[in-house]
Amino acid sequence: MKKAAFFGNNLRDLERVYAFGRKETVQGMADFYGTVITQDNIGEHLDALSDVNYIFTTWGMFAPTEEQLDAMPELEAVFYAAGSVKGFAEPFLKRGIRVISAANANAEFVADYAASQIQLAAKGFFHNFRCGDYRSFDTRNSRGIEGMFEICIGLIGAGFVGRKVLSRLVSLPSIHLMVYDPFLSEEEAASLGVKKASLEELFRECLVVSNHAPNIPETVGMLRKEHFSVMKKNSTFINTGRGATVVEDDLTAVLSGRPDIVALLDVTWPEPPAEDSLLLKLPNIFYTTHIAGALGNEVCYMADLCIEDLKRIEKGEAPVYGVSLEALKRMA
Repeated sequence: MKKAAFFGNNLRDLERVYAFGRKETVQGMADFYGTVITQDNIGEHLDALSDVNYIFTTWGMFAPTEEQLDAMPELEAVFYAAGSVKGFAEPFLKRGIRVISAANANAEFVADYAASQIQLAAKGFFHNFRCGDYRSFDTRNSRGIEGMFEICIGLIGAGFVGRKVLSRLVSLPSIHLMVYDPFLSEEEAASLGVKKASLEELFRECLVVSNHAPNIPETVGMLRKEHFSVMKKNSTFINTGRGATVVEDDLTAVLSGRPDIVALLDVTWPEPPAEDSLLLKLPNIFYTTHIAGALGNEVCYMADLCIEDLKRIEKGEAPVYGVSLEALKRMA
């Protein structure tokens, strides 16, 4: 039986992610070391980790030093039951150690959340919610709300989350989907049933624009005043991606003068916003505290994906959720 260990600085997250029998399942598939390895205690346990094959972890995983990795020559794979592996994966991957990421599980919940918001936005739910005088609200016309038919919906980013959102929308009748993603080829766009577009086209033509771009140097501050200012009447901007991709002062400046535009922000930069931020004060901005991704019992699904790939590796099969060095460059 292979040797394994739990790694991570946050013991509470390990317990809640590997809950409901997940911890017992992985412990039945490998011989686990008796102590959870943290950044503070790893030095004390390196001798005992010389034959460890698998690391199981979640939020709170740290990047070992080169010397620490040298002390674990039998290490084959790191199973990360959480989202981005950007902060620790590179040293492992450069040594040929597999890194399994459960970001795909997190993406499912973000996609469900975003797709739901898109449909509510198109129906005018958020405009209606804060419209003011309900007695004079024209339910037949809904103040120019277009609804979920013969409209354009735009997505920024066609990565893990973006593609899952598309899969939830593509079958809806008479919905025209547009995507901005420089890594998406025309052939891929056609296979997904979407039209490639520039950012300017997306904001100008779409009733709802949903941001799923990763936070990488190329995307920081890419959504600016010039985009928000051309949005359609009664349109909605949704951000479940990363706050740093938005110039938030530009967003609030435009929305201050355009009460017909709504912004739904699950992420900001920084998180949370400053107490005096207009992001928290404008009536046409709905702010939620980064709840789109896995939370509560949902986090256990990330452990499930790691268990699935462990079973594949044990059978001599290729893991489904492995991360490559090349893919790492484009990840948040």
